[in-house]
Amino acid sequence: MGEFEVHRVRFFGLVPAGVRCLACQPRGARLALARTDGAVEVYNFAANYFQEKIIPGNEARSVEALCWAAGDRLFGAGLGGEIAEYDLSRLCVAHSVDGGGGPIWSMAANSSGTQLAIGCEDGSIKLFQVVPGGIQFERNMDRRTGRILCLSWHPSDTHIAAGSIDALRVFNVSSGQTVQRIMVNYHVHKVKRECIVWSIAFLSSGTVVTSDSFGRVQFWDWERGTLQESHTVSTSAVLSLSVSEKEDSIIVGTSTGATYQFQLLPVKTGSLEKRWVRTKPFQYHTHDVRAVAHSSTALISGGLDAQLVIRPLMEKMQKKGYDAALRKFTFPHRRLVSCARKARLLLFQFSQHLELWRLGSTDETGKDGEVLPLCRMPEHLVQLKSKGPEHIYCSCVSPCGSWVAYSTASRFHLYRVQYKGDSVSVKKVPKVPKLLLPAYQLQFSADSGRLFIASARGSVHVLQLLEPGGCKHLHMFRPPSGCPDAVYLLAVSADGHWLAAVGGDWAIHIYNLKCFKHHCTVPTYNCAVTALAIHPVTNNLVIAYSDQQLFEFSIPEKQYTAWSRMVQNSGLHKAWLERDSPITHITFNPKNPSHILLHDIYMFCVLDKSLPLPDNSALLMNQSTLKQLPETARQRQLHAFKICKKFQPLLFADLLDENCLVMVERPIMDFKTQLPLPIQQKKFGT
Repeated sequence: MGEFEVHRVRFFGLVPAGVRCLACQPRGARLALARTDGAVEVYNFAANYFQEKIIPGNEARSVEALCWAAGDRLFGAGLGGEIAEYDLSRLCVAHSVDGGGGPIWSMAANSSGTQLAIGCEDGSIKLFQVVPGGIQFERNMDRRTGRILCLSWHPSDTHIAAGSIDALRVFNVSSGQTVQRIMVNYHVHKVKRECIVWSIAFLSSGTVVTSDSFGRVQFWDWERGTLQESHTVSTSAVLSLSVSEKEDSIIVGTSTGATYQFQLLPVKTGSLEKRWVRTKPFQYHTHDVRAVAHSSTALISGGLDAQLVIRPLMEKMQKKGYDAALRKFTFPHRRLVSCARKARLLLFQFSQHLELWRLGSTDETGKDGEVLPLCRMPEHLVQLKSKGPEHIYCSCVSPCGSWVAYSTASRFHLYRVQYKGDSVSVKKVPKVPKLLLPAYQLQFSADSGRLFIASARGSVHVLQLLEPGGCKHLHMFRPPSGCPDAVYLLAVSADGHWLAAVGGDWAIHIYNLKCFKHHCTVPTYNCAVTALAIHPVTNNLVIAYSDQQLFEFSIPEKQYTAWSRMVQNSGLHKAWLERDSPITHITFNPKNPSHILLHDIYMFCVLDKSLPLPDNSALLMNQSTLKQLPETARQRQLHAFKICKKFQPLLFADLLDENCLVMVERPIMDFKTQLPLPIQQKKFGT
């Protein structure tokens, strides 16, 4: 693997926002997630749960509910009182409509996806028609006192069940009238506090399922207004519930971080009578589980601890393998850190500001594994605050450290940074060219002379950076076949000759920067691209996909390389393919052209193309484990993959020079200490 001096950075103070709500696409392959900061993310089941789209948040926009309608249209609503439709191609809010009832607490679409119902602060339920290009107000349902915290359509679309404080109501959709009112705290004696119905589901059998602040999951016969079953699952609130499409399984989430599965099972073998049974408890979260979802093959939960947990239903799995693995996602599947190699600076991206840091340095040398004392401590140089409520989409620092750029939904900013001794001055570049905003990815050229800006509809803008602090627009690239989606990944060659761009359709386009023409398109592969980079010596494009496959494409020859063909013929190691975290960054070591350096959240890997690929009988061992083996055993384990798992969670890794690496970690417990204290549970023996 070789020896590197490693700058181990742990001062990136990122605190991921908690998960507020989830929505599975009906009969689809996507999961939408909203966070407490208003950001919306879309995960693709078919692409190994890759986070394929992120719509950054906005301080003026909260998202309390998400739902899919009319196939692949995504809507969100929140305490601002507006219903927003998201443009999943341009990754922004397409348009919004005022709900007319104050803050919106809940929203649901009917089974055909043609109508939206919203539950409002003023106690009203309002129906909206989903039409091409937007939604139209249809009518109000019977209004009652008390905010509507949750609602659910009957699968036949004839009735809506709604939960509020101390009561649930059932409405007839055609007449708009209340046809049933049930007091949920009636069966609790000596109640002195209100009972909040946090979540509700309307089953095709006519059963209404509720979860409440008393820690109960209850099943009601809505026509008779009677309680069928009641299960107390927690001493604190049950905040969320979701029902499977076949209505034979339910997942609920509590304020203690626990989730439970209920299954509809026969009372005894061969019996036609069935009852709901609490079968499986899980404790994957430390804080409130505010959102749960039930796909056809997995139980999904999201907590205020920022974790998205996907637990496959083993009884739905045909065979044990990658699809049967438990997945936990805390950090985004994209880079929030950029590096100025020459200046040894790091730029950290937060939701509404950027931080520029200078790395520390040492004069000492030592043995493998030794921690060296610093002669110069890391230094916080600059903080750039974004004005307004919009969150930052992307950012970048130039290799020389003299330029910093970032974009929000409506503004693009470019700054000139100058260093004089220990002082730093920052000057905003005036009269930046008007671009098709927002920018989704920024990349400087290796010589810091150009800036490449990924934009909507597959376009990439090229800016020439001018001294002492200006810029001009040189060119705009567009794929020859057109593309409705935004570009989300860029890679530039070290010689400034080539540019690779990946759009939301997963096509990779190569552009010639000398003559400003489209050069070629990489052969299509039916999976999302998670990272790519161009080799500084060979100009080969190395591509990592969400199914963990690796490809190498020769840009000058417009074809896959011999090594890439060999990898596809031989196949990658099973343990490599079963990893659940995507590769987020690729770089190269100029001293060893055969080395490819890549990483995900849990490992850093040096891939040595000069060595043979391991077969499935070999062990993909951590380097620290490998060092403990005798020399003869180490030689038997010699193969292309050199893996290091010492640095976790690894948000960024890059090569500063041929002998020096920088690793940016964000230990989970570091940011969890900044979250509100969870509800403490009494444990036996304490």
